[in-house]
Amino acid sequence: RELLPPWLVIVAGLTGIVLLCVSTKDVPMAPLRTKYGIVLDAGPSRTILFIYQWTTTKANNTGVIRGCSSCPVQGPGVSSYSDSPQKAGKSLEPCLNWAQNEIPAEQHSQTPLYLGATASMRQLNLTHPILSDSLLAALTGTLKSSPFSFQGAQILSSSEEEAFNWVAVNYVLENFFKYDWRGELVPSRTGMAGVLSVGGSSAQLTSELEEEKQAPKEGVRLRLYGRTHRVLTRQCRCHGAEPLRSRLLAALIQ
Repeated sequence: RELLPPWLVIVAGLTGIVLLCVSTKDVPMAPLRTKYGIVLDAGPSRTILFIYQWTTTKANNTGVIRGCSSCPVQGPGVSSYSDSPQKAGKSLEPCLNWAQNEIPAEQHSQTPLYLGATASMRQLNLTHPILSDSLLAALTGTLKSSPFSFQGAQILSSSEEEAFNWVAVNYVLENFFKYDWRGELVPSRTGMAGVLSVGGSSAQLTSELEEEKQAPKEGVRLRLYGRTHRVLTRQCRCHGAEPLRSRLLAALIQ
């Protein structure tokens, strides 16, 4: 085996030191062709604003995104404001103002803004639909008043929410695509992972369906990175965090 020349080792070491010491403020984080998007995840206990960014480069007609930053909204989940919907809208304003500073001003009007509400709003919509409509109207008013391009505020169905979770997990695991040694996007050879999410009262198992073995209308159909995926969520009622905690306490007491 041949040893590396001493000068090459020194240059490589200096390069590593430079990369470690350069401040992130000295390196432009957003290329000229970078675009932004904002998603508000309105969950049962709190709402979080997420900023994503991507370039115009696509992989098989689907964008390649990355999380940029996030802002937890102060206060409880939006469903807790059912008696005073206007307060739900006001609670979003600090994070929306924060997002205006995070995203370049010239990009504000081109930045899509979307809010998706989940379990607690689904329950409120079943028991008190007029209250849930009032809350969505108040949230919509606040979001429309921002400089961003408002795309909608809606209550996600359980199947939609779990399908999005499935996409997120497999995206992070690089099961849709990955980068090769040249830094180019190539199809991933791995299969898709199933996702088990444990909620308060139930658990949900989401996995991809095999086309030839399942009924054609089952599941949610998604077209991502040149392939069509059909995912199905199965509810496991009474297997959420609260029932499991109750069973554990009962076992401990016995």
